[in-house]
Amino acid sequence: MPQASQHPPLGKNAGTDIYARPPGFFKRLNVVDWLFGAGLLAAALFALQRYGAYMDAYEQAILVLAAPTFALLGWHWKPVRWLMPLIAVLALWSVSLYGGSLEAANQKFFLKYMLSSQSAILWMSTMFVFSTVFYWGGLLARSPFGASVGSKLCWTAVVLGFTGMMVRWYESYLVGPDVGHIPVSNLYEVFILFAMITALFYLYYEQRYATRQLGPFVLLVISAAVGFLLWYTVARDAAEIQPLVPALQSWWMKIHVPANFIGYGTFALAAMVGSAYLLKSHGILADRLPPLEVLDDVMYKAISVGFAFFTVATILGALWAAEAWGGYWSWDPKETWALIVWLNYAAWLHMRLMSGLRGRVAAWWALGGLLVTTFAFLGVNMFLSGLHSYGKL
Repeated sequence: MPQASQHPPLGKNAGTDIYARPPGFFKRLNVVDWLFGAGLLAAALFALQRYGAYMDAYEQAILVLAAPTFALLGWHWKPVRWLMPLIAVLALWSVSLYGGSLEAANQKFFLKYMLSSQSAILWMSTMFVFSTVFYWGGLLARSPFGASVGSKLCWTAVVLGFTGMMVRWYESYLVGPDVGHIPVSNLYEVFILFAMITALFYLYYEQRYATRQLGPFVLLVISAAVGFLLWYTVARDAAEIQPLVPALQSWWMKIHVPANFIGYGTFALAAMVGSAYLLKSHGILADRLPPLEVLDDVMYKAISVGFAFFTVATILGALWAAEAWGGYWSWDPKETWALIVWLNYAAWLHMRLMSGLRGRVAAWWALGGLLVTTFAFLGVNMFLSGLHSYGKL
C-alpha cells in the first residue's frame, strides 16, 4: 500500500497545522498598524492643505508618496510607529512656541534650552556621546544594564536630532520665505543627517539580531561625526541658516541628498561592524561579541542596502547635474570620488556573490571602504575644488 503523505494537504483546518502557510503580509497587521497608516495619510493631507501653496508639484508628490512609504516602514519595523508621532508632536509644539518670530528662541524657556533647532541638536550630540560611553561600559563590564541605557540614549538622540531638523526647516522660513529650505544643504546639516541615519540603521540591526554588542563600535563613528559637527559649528558659525546657492535651489536636493547619506551611513556602519569582526577573529573581546556569522551577515546587509541607495543617489545626482549645469557627468572631483565609492562597494558585493568573499578580507575591505567614503564625503570638500565647492570647509 502506498504510504500516506507526511505533509497533509492544506485545507479547512490548515491553520492548526504546523505546515500551514503563514498569513499574508496585510493579514499580519493589527489595529495599531492600520491606525498608524491612517494617521500618516491624514497628516500628509493636512500638510498638503496647510503648506501646499509653498510647494511645487514635485514636492507635493513627494509629500503624498511619503505617507504609504513610511507606513510600510512602520509596519515592517514597529518602533517607527511611535518614533514618527513623537517627533511630530515635539516639532509641532516647538513651532507653536515660536509664534511666527525667531526672537522667541531666546525668550521662551523650552525653545531656548530644549526645542529650538540648535538646542535640540546640541542635546542630540550629548546623548550620542553618553550613549557611546554606556555602550562601551556595558560591553567591557558585561553589563546588560549599561548596554540598555546606551540603547535608550541612542533612541533619545535620534528623536532630538530629527526634531531639531524639522524645527530648523521651519526656522529657515522665519528667516525669510525665499530662504526656507529642507535642512540638507550644507556640511552642518548633512553631518546631523549622517549621524541619525547611521544610528537608525544600527538600532534596526540591534533589534533584528537581538544584540547590543555592536553599539560600542557603531556609536564610535557617530560620536566622531558629532565631534566634527561641534568643531565645525564653533569654527565656522555653521549653525546659522543661510540662503541656498543657485545650484542647490532644486527639488532634486530633497531626494538626492537623503539617498546619498543612507549610503554613507550604512557603509560606515558596515565598517565598524567589520572592526568588531577583526577583533573577534583575533581573540580580542571574543566572548563579548556576537558570532562571526552574525557580524558577517550585518556587514553584508548594510553594504547591500547602502549600495542600492548610493546607486539611486548617483543616478539622481546625474539628473540634477544635467538640470543645473547642462551635462550628466563632468568628472568633477566630487563626482569622480562618488564613482570610486560606487566601484569599491560594487567590487565588494561582486566578490561576495561570485566568489563567496567572507572573513577577515571582507572585514578589512569594509573598513578600508570607510576611508574611501570619508574622503568622498569630507576630504573632497577640504582639499579639492570644483562644481561642488559650495560645500567647502
